Amino acid sequence: MKRRGYNLREERPVDINLSPLIDVVFLLLIFFLVTAVFVQETGVDIETPRALSARDADRLSLQIALTRDGRIVSAGRDIPMNSVRALVRQRMRTRPVPVLIQADADARTGLLVELYDECKRGGAEQVLISASREARP
Repeated sequence: MKRRGYNLREERPVDINLSPLIDVVFLLLIFFLVTAVFVQETGVDIETPRALSARDADRLSLQIALTRDGRIVSAGRDIPMNSVRALVRQRMRTRPVPVLIQADADARTGLLVELYDECKRGGAEQVLISASREARP
């Protein structure tokens, strides 16, 4: 009588097809790249004033920096004061978001008020001024 079953001497090579796995990985990569939200930083280091009432701002906000020497910077580019209104107006057309002004603690208050006013005139409904959470010593 013959035994039925597998013959242990016959070994077939095992092939693992990696094409479907690679396809799924690329599809996931494309999905995450398309749905990712990239934050545009101002491009300069600012020492913000400290306040106990500070809270986290929206990551999608339009960020504008006011340096201690009076420069206005957004997305790594210097912007003259008379171009701020057009920049805000353009951004509000595509997607209305809050404007976050990151003013240096030693920046002139007059420039900060003028920058705030230009953002409001550009159509920004919400203009926020950045501050750190800790209280000043």
